[in-house]
Amino acid sequence: MSGPPGQKPALRASGSPKSRFQVDVVMEAERAEASTGGRSPAPGTDDLKGRSRVVVGFLDPEGLGSAMDIGLPPDVSHNGDTVKSDSVSLHSTGTGHTHVSDSQSNTYYMRTFGHNTIDAVPNIDFYRNTAAALGEKLIRPSLSELHDELDKVMAGEPFEDGLANGEEPSAAEEAAALAAKQAKGGTIKFGWVKGVLVRCMLNIWGVMLFIRMSWIVGQAGIGMLSFATSASLGLTIAIICMATLVTTITGLSTSAIATNGFVRGGLFKGDILWAVVLGGGRRSVVSDNEGLSPGGAYYLISRSLGPEFGGSIGLIFAFANAVAVAMYVVGFAETVVEMLNDVDALMTDELNDIRIVGTLTVILLLGISVAGMEWEAKAQIVLLIILLGAIVNYFMGTFLTVEEKEPKGFFGYNSAIFLENLGPDFREEESFFSVFAIFFPAATGILAGANISGDLTDPQSAIPKGTLLAIVITGITYIAVALSTGACIVRDATGDLNDTVTDTVNCTDAACTLGYDFSICKEGGCQYGLINDFQVMSLVSGFGPLISAGIFSATLSSALASLVSAPKVFQALCKDNIYPGLGMFAKGYGKNNEPLRGYVLTFCIGLAFILIAELNIIAPIISNFFLASYALINFSVFHASLANSPGWRPSFKYYNKWVSLAGAVLCVVVMFVINWWAALVTLLIVLALYIYVSYKKPDVNWGSSTQALMFNQALTHSINLTGVEDHVKNFRPQCLVMTGYPTSRPALAHLVHSFTKNVGLMVCGHIRTVTRRPNFKELAQDHARCQRWLHKKHIKAFYTPVFSDNLRHGTQVLLQATGLGRLRPNTLVLGFKTNWSDGHMRDVDIYINTIHDAFDLQFGVVILRLQDGLDISHIPVVFGGRRSLKSPCALLVFGGRRSKATMCSPDIKSPLSLRDQRLLDTSQQFRKKQGKGTIDVWWLFDDGGLTLLIPYLLTNKKKWGDCRIRVFIGGKINRIDHDRRAMATLLSRFRIDFSDINVLGDINTKPKKTQVGVHFKELIEPYRLKEDDMEQAEAEHLKALEPWRISDNELELYRAKTNRQIRLNELLKEHSSSAKLIVMSLPLARKGTISSALYMCWLETLSRDLPPVLLVRGNHQSVLTFYS
Repeated sequence: MSGPPGQKPALRASGSPKSRFQVDVVMEAERAEASTGGRSPAPGTDDLKGRSRVVVGFLDPEGLGSAMDIGLPPDVSHNGDTVKSDSVSLHSTGTGHTHVSDSQSNTYYMRTFGHNTIDAVPNIDFYRNTAAALGEKLIRPSLSELHDELDKVMAGEPFEDGLANGEEPSAAEEAAALAAKQAKGGTIKFGWVKGVLVRCMLNIWGVMLFIRMSWIVGQAGIGMLSFATSASLGLTIAIICMATLVTTITGLSTSAIATNGFVRGGLFKGDILWAVVLGGGRRSVVSDNEGLSPGGAYYLISRSLGPEFGGSIGLIFAFANAVAVAMYVVGFAETVVEMLNDVDALMTDELNDIRIVGTLTVILLLGISVAGMEWEAKAQIVLLIILLGAIVNYFMGTFLTVEEKEPKGFFGYNSAIFLENLGPDFREEESFFSVFAIFFPAATGILAGANISGDLTDPQSAIPKGTLLAIVITGITYIAVALSTGACIVRDATGDLNDTVTDTVNCTDAACTLGYDFSICKEGGCQYGLINDFQVMSLVSGFGPLISAGIFSATLSSALASLVSAPKVFQALCKDNIYPGLGMFAKGYGKNNEPLRGYVLTFCIGLAFILIAELNIIAPIISNFFLASYALINFSVFHASLANSPGWRPSFKYYNKWVSLAGAVLCVVVMFVINWWAALVTLLIVLALYIYVSYKKPDVNWGSSTQALMFNQALTHSINLTGVEDHVKNFRPQCLVMTGYPTSRPALAHLVHSFTKNVGLMVCGHIRTVTRRPNFKELAQDHARCQRWLHKKHIKAFYTPVFSDNLRHGTQVLLQATGLGRLRPNTLVLGFKTNWSDGHMRDVDIYINTIHDAFDLQFGVVILRLQDGLDISHIPVVFGGRRSLKSPCALLVFGGRRSKATMCSPDIKSPLSLRDQRLLDTSQQFRKKQGKGTIDVWWLFDDGGLTLLIPYLLTNKKKWGDCRIRVFIGGKINRIDHDRRAMATLLSRFRIDFSDINVLGDINTKPKKTQVGVHFKELIEPYRLKEDDMEQAEAEHLKALEPWRISDNELELYRAKTNRQIRLNELLKEHSSSAKLIVMSLPLARKGTISSALYMCWLETLSRDLPPVLLVRGNHQSVLTFYS
């Protein structure tokens, strides 16, 4: 748009509509000069001169002001819609002034590589999660914006929030954003040490380290000497190594998943998203850290294997963490009660005291957790310091031998004690597996860091480092404790100083060589030693109370970690809405989005199990639930690797899919080893939840490995099928159904789906006729919307739209191009053109020629006719459910050119006419169960068997299961019995059940003088050529212009075939007026000989005033066989 002659081109008025291409010319030279206070610019800033920067974003028309406000010359006005000028661009000189000059571009764009363009360079912000809570994802220019005509682009949508074209904020803006975030109190984020390593170690160093490890050594022994192999097989070491193997493999798998993109809640380090707002040069920043929640093990599994596995194991894992709170609290309470018992200070009895102490403890832990992650993290650090002090205290005590401790079994490091404790000494019906079952809960803390992934600064880096290092450190610690206790303490001791050696002949134990005789302990009753005293590590330590503090630290820290993990995992599960009834627990509170409702639920579950007060009952349940989670984590890595998806690119390379599979199998085996019935119950619960989620089919798309593997299998099988020749036994009706929008002809879609469901391919074809340039964006939107409708209605079909100038050309494209390999249509299904006589005959000619094209391409053809019609797209409101006038509601209707949602209120009467209401009711008749009745098959001509196959497939479905097939065939009066027997033989060999066979001997007799014949004459009258009433040249010219017209010669030549259609309609009314469905051979019209009008009149006459009619004609290739 140019101004008056002699005046520089001006931008449009600011009152124009917004455009995505809005600019702010930022004078960087001026900004640099201002920043230096008018001094000479620093070296390296010369490049700021001579270039301007154009910032694209949302425009505030009120805040733009005049042209001077944005640095334009006074004679150039600003335009709120576009910055277009015929051949004008802006540039800056070294003086800081902006001038207008010619440019190759008609629009002011951003500078990329020194050129004006909106084409963006690669930017990390373009790849952020599109589901971000505040929509902070930057939007790159779309292909349409780069490719479409400029005028069309200028009328498009404005940029969404975000910095256009990948422009990065300056350092000053970043600092301002961080200061603003800190001022208003940002979320608390942890590094890999504090967030993962510390939590995992505290969770693994649990109750077993101090009060069960010595007992395990006493039962299983350090090792067992094998004389056959001269090797030492350590059972306690084997138990620890076996548990560590499981956790290490799972840790490797967790690291692989965690580094394949960012774990939910994880962020890039220093991640800040900048949204630019143009209005007086102002900018606003948005934090990318808000509103995010962790998913932990649930997230790892669900995003890898899909919602079915993720939803089932997520619920179990959250429950297991809640029960783990009870296990650790009960372990703590046991220690407290033993201390009270030592000083004779029990409140009631031991069991009830455990319940009382446990209840008070879990209330205290709940308060710490609710106080927030920062307080919880501080508490974890304090507990870790105490725990490390206790461990160091124990190891120091092993070197400090005290004579008064010897009667209780502690003698310091001694080779005789080590050799004696090398082998196992299982007592009280214990075994290797039972001891392993008791120890394994100590290894179930490896996901403590992953469970709070949303609170980690960089989960992609923190989870692998912290988890694996924690496994190594804790594994070494457990082995060191096992070796030291086995080398310092005997299995049994009396605690009596007087039990010295008196009989050196009968005393052979290691204690005998040290001057003590504890042989009386073989009879039972001793209270000291590895097997008898759970608090033996306190005896060994240099300062006993510190060990008690370590026990408290280990149990409380593990309980606290589980108490935090369970609600957060449960919150992530609820946010995904996999189980709709649990949505109330998805709500978070405070700046850290704390799941307070989840804390209360976890508290209630933990308290219920605390009241059991039996550690050995709680432990197997927890172990199996955790192992099920570990098994699925390992399996998910194997599954993702097997699927070979391009999106599976973990930056952590130290994993192997076969190792992960072995880890999954090992976890399942260990589950059954620990407790077979608990493992069985766990797997049954997982299976039940899996079936439930599979049935509900939550509307989520996480790009899981299940989807990737499904694609691989589909692609592989499709390619394999191309190498297999078609065989009649494997024939399936694969239908291209010309429904238009599926909601426009629901009866057609439902009927075809009835015989193709789980049998053959169904494609809903839609020819979008256009008289202008096609809108491909709208086509893509309609495609997605229609496919969702098919999915919602449980119709297993594909929707395929194409642009074309008419039905015939569009159908030709679909007939030739639809499908993939063997998965391509072989049957064209059309709706009967009910209103053909009211429209232009050119449309009828196109319709009939479409049928001819299908036959030319060797397709079968099926035409469905309902007397009320099929098309309901003209009805403005479609009622959902039963389509009743009494219950109007909103339903998506695809009508006209665009897809629209029409709403109606329950208290508004329906505007529908009786005809439209009847049409709506008819359109839904194939959705419901058909009840008892018949499907009448008029198999008049052998088309290969398609006319018979379709009814057979229908009767195999539940909706049509009560219907029986009746077969009608043509024959001669003197051969009726013979023809019936021949057909019965053929049907029995085809293994198709039928209720009756009717041979029509009078099919070729002259029609009766009924209304059918009269109607046919009236029907063809407008379309006759009537060449006898005009000159021959004139008749030939008219026939050339309107080839669909019926000549007198044609009418006379095909009079017999015309009479057959009239007669068949009479017979249909006589025999099949009460049938649920009539399936009849479609009469053929020879191409180029029979006019479109005559053929259409035949079809109209044949199927008039009847129940639903399905006219079928196969491609005359056999689709049925009686050979095996």
